[in-house]
Amino acid sequence: MAHLPTKFYISKSDFAYMNDTAQPSVKRLSSFYAKRGKYLLDFVAAFFLILLFAPLMILISILVKLSSRGPIFFSHKRVGINNKLFVIHKFRSLHIDTPSYSEKPDSTEDVRITPIGKWIRKTSLDELPQLFNVIKGEMSLVGPRPEMPFLAEHYEDWENQRHLVRPGMTGLWQLSPRRRGSIREGIPVDLEYIENLSLWNDFKILLRTFKVFWDDNTY
Repeated sequence: MAHLPTKFYISKSDFAYMNDTAQPSVKRLSSFYAKRGKYLLDFVAAFFLILLFAPLMILISILVKLSSRGPIFFSHKRVGINNKLFVIHKFRSLHIDTPSYSEKPDSTEDVRITPIGKWIRKTSLDELPQLFNVIKGEMSLVGPRPEMPFLAEHYEDWENQRHLVRPGMTGLWQLSPRRRGSIREGIPVDLEYIENLSLWNDFKILLRTFKVFWDDNTY
């Protein structure tokens, strides 16, 4: 049985259907769902979500602009499928003239974050503009976390396999407690997602995302 390097080890208790190997299944990636079906469903879902959240996105745009000086959106290059670079969009949650990089990108306890930024980060509403990346085919609703180019340059071959699919707005790593750890700790989780890629697993991840969102924001 193959095991991941010790420093990147992810236990099976993190997710029920994860297993120990880090080699993505060619059969999975050549399926109709992986090649065409996933993007078609992403496009339709993202289109309707943009219509649904349009009023909220307008409100957030106004609040971001009023709360601190700087642009409404934060745009930055990320590594997409097959190592192609694309520009990712988020509502700006950081003060301008501060570093955009953090070893723990999911943290809200950061002096760089604006007052409105803390709220939109906590609720993940800062990521709503990524729906347009999904429409363009640069991202998926579910997939590995989009990586920063300067980090991907140092990937080993086994780590680079995470770019065999489109990065996602949510995914296994994004839901894992390990998301609050260092960035590279999530790579084995991303590889497990690719190996188990299916419509059913994507559906379960989306359901879990909504559950986590509801639990975190309901008192």
